[in-house]
Amino acid sequence: MFDLDKWQEITAALKKNKLRTILTGLGVMFGILILVTLLGIGRGFQNNIQSSLGNFATNSTVFWVEKTTKAYKGLPRNRSYLFTNDDLEVLKRSIPELQDIAPDINGWSGNATNNTFREDKKGNFRIKGTSPEMNNVNPVEVTAGRFINQNDLKEFRKVITIGPRVQELMFEKDEDPIGQYLKVNGIYFRIIGTIKPLSRNMGMRDDVLQMPFTTLQQLYNQGDKFRVFLATAKVGESVADLEDKIFEILARRHSIHPDDRQAIGNFNIAKMFNKIFGLFNSIGFLFWVIGFGVLLTGIIGVSNIMHVVVKERTKELGIKRAIGARPREVVGQIINEAVFLTTFAGFWGLVLGVLIVEGIGKITEGDPNPQILNPYVDINVAFIALGVLVLFGVLAGLLPAQRAIRIKPVDALRYE
Repeated sequence: MFDLDKWQEITAALKKNKLRTILTGLGVMFGILILVTLLGIGRGFQNNIQSSLGNFATNSTVFWVEKTTKAYKGLPRNRSYLFTNDDLEVLKRSIPELQDIAPDINGWSGNATNNTFREDKKGNFRIKGTSPEMNNVNPVEVTAGRFINQNDLKEFRKVITIGPRVQELMFEKDEDPIGQYLKVNGIYFRIIGTIKPLSRNMGMRDDVLQMPFTTLQQLYNQGDKFRVFLATAKVGESVADLEDKIFEILARRHSIHPDDRQAIGNFNIAKMFNKIFGLFNSIGFLFWVIGFGVLLTGIIGVSNIMHVVVKERTKELGIKRAIGARPREVVGQIINEAVFLTTFAGFWGLVLGVLIVEGIGKITEGDPNPQILNPYVDINVAFIALGVLVLFGVLAGLLPAQRAIRIKPVDALRYE
């Protein structure tokens, strides 16, 4: 393996026709370059989707109100209704498999006019009603202070947590917002915490103001009503198995026909996550197929070139056989040449692929809404690619090597 004469012989053989060697190597190099680049970009797309999902509970479902489509108990079809806070308590008691259940309530944001004021500062921000349970379903990072708690809900406290954009616009850089007040839609709220959204789901953004959902209901004269809630299942339970139970309880409480499934909107987030992850796997597999297809084309080129090399060196190989070279030595020489060419070209293809992926990462680094987020080449993928190159190099040289050992020394010496 480390015989200097052998490697000098290999490099000398490849240098005899430099153009042919370079073109053949480029085929292999571009094959591995395309494979690595595609996988790196695919990882960037996956990172972007996962970043938007954040730590959102995967085993969750969302329900919302719709109009009824069937008459029931003397009530007409096309009837409107709203969920109530009592619905949540009944669902918790009736379905022990539920982990968290939380309403999702949006406040009026002023139709692009300013809804929040502090001294000479003002801004228009997204207002949401929340609960401690919601922070288990769609978590945020509490960067200072605390999050909304159960006492805030029970006592209808006028307290809020603010996102980073709100803090940036309403406070000086070195100013501590905790304990300060903001005037939101004409009412003063005390800031109890600063938060950083971990996803962009359910309207979560950096410019969000969160208050107890009971306070928001009171502020907007909604009583105990709301339109949307989310629910998660306990570990080991499937939220899909609980959806029928949730529907039956809500239908009974709001006098909805048992067969009127359209009266209560429902979306299984767990199924969405499974589809997304399945899509990632399919895209990854497709990238592997495309990359291997291009790489295989280059390897076939190497094999064809080695056939030509064997034919051109028929006399040389015959002399070696005549002076005592064993068949395995001839086979080893041809295979070593093929492996050296594919590995050398593939290595530089791998390096260029990594550089391209890193370059794409640098270009998209400052983009606030990137389509490709932090692309990178997995080290395991790099090792697999190199292993595949060595294997393909062996296969590329195997058939020409078999042809070489079938050459009879006497015929080779007569060959012109």
